[in-house]
Amino acid sequence: MSTGNDALRSRAVNPLSAIAIAVVATLGMLYVVSQFLRNSVGVIAPNLTAEMGLSPIELGLLSSIYFFAFAATQIPLGVALDRFGPKLCMLACIGFTVLGCVLFAAAQSAGSLTIARAMQGFGTASFLMVPCALYARWFPPERFSTFTGIQLGLGTIGALLATAPLAFATATIGWRMTFLVIGVSAAVVGVMIWLLITDDPPGHRTEPRHETLKESIAGVWHVIRAPSMGRVFLVQVAIYPSYVLVAGLWGGPYLTHVYGFGLKDRGNILLLAALAQVLGSFVWGPADRWFQSYKKPVLISGVLLLASLVIFAAFGRLPLPLLLADFVLIGFATGPLALVLAHGRILAPPHLLGRAITLLNMGAMGGGFLVQFLSGAIIEMFASGGGTYPLAAYQVVFGLQAVLVLIGLIMYFGSLDKYLGKESALR
Repeated sequence: MSTGNDALRSRAVNPLSAIAIAVVATLGMLYVVSQFLRNSVGVIAPNLTAEMGLSPIELGLLSSIYFFAFAATQIPLGVALDRFGPKLCMLACIGFTVLGCVLFAAAQSAGSLTIARAMQGFGTASFLMVPCALYARWFPPERFSTFTGIQLGLGTIGALLATAPLAFATATIGWRMTFLVIGVSAAVVGVMIWLLITDDPPGHRTEPRHETLKESIAGVWHVIRAPSMGRVFLVQVAIYPSYVLVAGLWGGPYLTHVYGFGLKDRGNILLLAALAQVLGSFVWGPADRWFQSYKKPVLISGVLLLASLVIFAAFGRLPLPLLLADFVLIGFATGPLALVLAHGRILAPPHLLGRAITLLNMGAMGGGFLVQFLSGAIIEMFASGGGTYPLAAYQVVFGLQAVLVLIGLIMYFGSLDKYLGKESALR
């Protein structure tokens, strides 16, 4: 009897073929836009505060609302992926992304900035999940985490652009024009996707699943109830949000308020974290095949992440070499998103692929919203001097994130390591 994975393997495309390379490159360019937008506030936060008079709570909401909109979109996106196919979902989302960038560039108040930022989160919600769904259709199941890691590595170029290059662009043409350029870039990639990408490999076609609303909801519930899915979800909530908390939001103000770095210097330091995450995405992506396990490499990276947060929280004002090393460490340790998605994917049946990976992505982005929004409220509690906040405020925020990571790792340790059909528990 043929399984779902056997059927996918029988129609898999050669990963080194010209069409496969074109598909991966195009989808990677789209993810560059998503990564740039989600990480862009960290570098320009002091500029936005000065120009718009934003408080820490407003700044935290501005950055986090992206993740809230992104996360809220994941479950309906998963249903749409399984029912209507990846390409249509992606093209619709690109339109919202372009509009969000234009509105952000034109915003004149904190409220209009926040609305535009939410639209960006809604629009980019498919920019990782749709490629994951396409890779699952196009390539052998055992290559899923590798290609997802490549997608993350290519896309993290966007996180690089949101550091020193964004600082340079802000100083040169302003942050408003920079966001207009990003919107135009997203539109160009959308045209390329419309011309190049198909839902299935050449010569194959997957018929859309015409589910009733009741069947769609039942599918979501089936994924949620899958053994160990909750534990995998919790580690997702802990790991990736740590990066967006530090590099995506408070890293810039922390470097300015505690160390006195200006726009260029804080951009360069955040660039180190982004480069380390690019490296981590490529290193951790195929690590499941090296370990014959999803859990082992995720746990290793999680321990490294915990160590980096403890250093930020417990050691006060760090010497420059240790400061740079810690930003590198937090970038590298938050790179195994592909492994977590692959772990969750294997826990659900193939026809619920979209709902499985979007549920986990909701954990990553929902966690990003929670930690950024709550951290803004926490920092607001500390006395401000001339618009700056003390080291203790950042230590509390980073320390609480370390506690969240520890809880996530403890829960994940008890999950089933269902690696390519071979169930085991790492005890």
